[in-house]
Amino acid sequence: MSRLSAALLLLGAIFLGGSSALAQSDSDVYNRIEELHGDAAGFDRPLRQLVRAIRSGDAETIAGLAEYPLTVKARGETYDVESAEDFIDNFDDLVTPETRRAVGRQQYGDLFVNSDGVMLAGGALWMGAVCDDDACEESHWAIIAINN
Repeated sequence: MSRLSAALLLLGAIFLGGSSALAQSDSDVYNRIEELHGDAAGFDRPLRQLVRAIRSGDAETIAGLAEYPLTVKARGETYDVESAEDFIDNFDDLVTPETRRAVGRQQYGDLFVNSDGVMLAGGALWMGAVCDDDACEESHWAIIAINN
């Protein structure tokens, strides 16, 4: 399912079912991550690191959590960030204050999970399980997109 399709499906659920359509428990989110991506337990640490780093404006930690090249949409432009150094050097242009506030307030039960990954802050940031080998027997969680 594309991100646009997922967003439309989510909006439809809101309009048809009211805000309760979004209500889910932490265990619902955990189980959905495990079902679609595996290693839901491994998601916890990078998520916590990300939220703490966003709150404190720690560009180096955030850069270390990203998979490169990283596509960032900010201020009406699309950027292909090639390295952690590039991300750190341009952090203030790549991650808006609005995104920092939204991700900094992220609650686990409010995460949206689909086959693309885990959406934070209403789509402002996506994390995904990135394969470390061709068979995808090993993976790690990383920031895969930022959409300010």
